[in-house]
Amino acid sequence: MKKLELTFAAILLPLDYLALLLAGVLAYYLRFESFVTNIRPVIFEMSLAQFFKILSVVALAWIVVFALNGLYSIKRQSIIRHFSRIFISCSAATLIIVVAFFFNFQLFSSRLIILTGWLLSIIIVFSERLIIYYVKKIFYKRGIGARQIVVIGDNKNSRDIIGEMSANPSYGFRVVLARADFGPAARQEIMVLAGREKVDDIILADSLIAYEQKSDLINFCTEYQLNYKYAASLLETKLINFDLSTIGGVPLIEVRQTRLDGWGRIIKRVFDLAAGLILSGVLLPLMIIIGLLAVLTSSGQMLVKLERVGSNGKKFRMLKFRSMIKDAHQLKQVLSPQNERTDGPLFKMQNDPRITPFGKFIRKWSLDELPQLVNVLAGRMSLVGPRPHEPQEVEKYQSQDKKLLAIKPGLTGLAQVSGRSDLLWEEEVRLDTYYVENWSLGLDIQILLKTPKAVFGKRRAT
Repeated sequence: MKKLELTFAAILLPLDYLALLLAGVLAYYLRFESFVTNIRPVIFEMSLAQFFKILSVVALAWIVVFALNGLYSIKRQSIIRHFSRIFISCSAATLIIVVAFFFNFQLFSSRLIILTGWLLSIIIVFSERLIIYYVKKIFYKRGIGARQIVVIGDNKNSRDIIGEMSANPSYGFRVVLARADFGPAARQEIMVLAGREKVDDIILADSLIAYEQKSDLINFCTEYQLNYKYAASLLETKLINFDLSTIGGVPLIEVRQTRLDGWGRIIKRVFDLAAGLILSGVLLPLMIIIGLLAVLTSSGQMLVKLERVGSNGKKFRMLKFRSMIKDAHQLKQVLSPQNERTDGPLFKMQNDPRITPFGKFIRKWSLDELPQLVNVLAGRMSLVGPRPHEPQEVEKYQSQDKKLLAIKPGLTGLAQVSGRSDLLWEEEVRLDTYYVENWSLGLDIQILLKTPKAVFGKRRAT
């Protein structure tokens, strides 16, 4: 572990504690501002000294919640992941405080201070983390503290990894050596670098490399205390989620289809309902305008009901604003020979004659998909999940593709925020398969926060 990473990790805890104290003190003072007291008079008396004693203990408990939610993990995390974890942690800690004070009103009774403190804690802690995040990036850009990487493999994965690290030095990675395989020559070169402490991680980018070389590489990393990472094949990603049990003394491994079992499914549904209702209320005026323009700019209905395949292969009617001419589905059969996608079951045509001028606009910005919020509230879709496909497309799935039907399709998803329509079918399947197998509420929040950037970015939509 680089000293720079350890230094920044070590200072996070005291900085978080100070940030929480600041949030609490600001919430206290705001409560007594005239613009607040005029609306809601103060009905309790507590000096700042008394309040600060309680705050000092509460902030320590808050830090414990942060730690349990992985906010002090040494592993690198994106700023989006930071925000989602801070939001969840602050919300959970606030809920604990509310419950604790509920049983002892004499200890503290200002709900307004608690609510304001919750909001300020998210803002201040995230701002503090954001400053640290960008300070680290400045160091990394200058080559200070960057992890030194060796990439093994000669395929698209290896080229993508090398290209991404070279183009973005602020990520904190620097490729010091790239070799097609782990043969004797590569082994000797890496051994020299390791002896001079010029390498930290080895990434095996080609999953098809010979088994003997894989085994030798793992042993080599163990011998020289180097971090070993590898790009998993599609088969290997299917074996990530498993439970170990025994029957009659025989160990059995159960490969799970998804982490969305039991409480996970309940939590995701509650989140879909809450966030779906909020989004529906906020976006309702925009949806009314889009619906009216869809009717006024071309003949046909405002909404279309499209048949799609949901979880467990069940069909449902997905709502969208009409973006095509009437009877567009029948014309698809005529246009199928002009399909520009040859890598999977999906249909794509850059200049599709079925799309109306207004339809082209709303499809470009994904505005035609807003009515799917109704599908989310009805429980047929989720806010986040794999892209919903037509029955004719699902019939062309390969066996490994059917993993996407393990959960409800989503209004947005990991594949959509990672490339929208620019992704190859295999890449889309790999990303959505990862999501299915590694779902978490934090991952959902990350994807939702990245969706606006994906929609308004430079990638095309079809």
